[in-house]
Amino acid sequence: MGKDGPGGGEGFVSICTACGTSYPPAAAPPPLCPICEDARQYVPDGGQGWTTPDRLAAGHANRWSRPEPDLFAIETAPAFGIGQRAFLVRTPAGNVLWDCLALLDAATREIVEALGGLAAIAISHPHYYTTMQDWADAFGAPVLLHEDDREWVMRPSPRVRFWSGEERELAPGCTLTRLGGHFAGGTALRWAAGCGGRGALLSSDIVQVAADRGRVSFMWSYPNMLPLPAETVGAIAEKLSRVPFERIYGAFDGRTVREGGGRVVRDSARLYRALLRGDGRPDPGPGGTAPPQGDLSR
Repeated sequence: MGKDGPGGGEGFVSICTACGTSYPPAAAPPPLCPICEDARQYVPDGGQGWTTPDRLAAGHANRWSRPEPDLFAIETAPAFGIGQRAFLVRTPAGNVLWDCLALLDAATREIVEALGGLAAIAISHPHYYTTMQDWADAFGAPVLLHEDDREWVMRPSPRVRFWSGEERELAPGCTLTRLGGHFAGGTALRWAAGCGGRGALLSSDIVQVAADRGRVSFMWSYPNMLPLPAETVGAIAEKLSRVPFERIYGAFDGRTVREGGGRVVRDSARLYRALLRGDGRPDPGPGGTAPPQGDLSR
């Protein structure tokens, strides 16, 4: 095993190879990962596996891209854990890291510093907490998590700050909105300057961009294909109807709704609710008009 990450300490930081969650320094890994034991995730057929920051860095690297001005996407290659992407959003008030990756390699440190460091880190839900503690220490940044997901922090850190309520402004034009659903504290980030000033929603997989980029979905468990109740999906759609955005950046590479994001969420939520009811009558949703009865594709 490799050595502990920033901050030192006795023993080793262990990282779950299935989800990327990190655990406090110890002489041996934990017997299990509570994140993976939960029904929203899973333990692989081969059993629980562990690595360390050093071992992870020895076989992986982070890949950077720029989807649009002032927005950088970061992914680990080859894919590790759940395989999500994180985003660095540049704002006049400082850079915001949205979601997190288990790997913090030397090149990423240098790139982030060259871009001006981090003013804050915000994470959508516990599956992407990963090594947030190391990122926070490396850049002297607070980590903002919704208090409804406090129990899922497996490695305490004084840099973790819990926020409450339905919205939290990170910086002018960067607002966190609690949507719930996948996790009680499930959060999306609305970036007002995105998409040329028409607004972008960084939705993680609280609102999952589908293979058909004209649709999104909402699940309690994605790997185990367990749905959310119709009422919960309706509440998410209603909240997002009050947040203007044109573009949606999902959790995974290429999963981006380029335009019409508000409409896509509205129509997808209608279809989802109609299918759960099984009555062939799509819900018009907030401020909308239902398509003709029997037409579930609109």
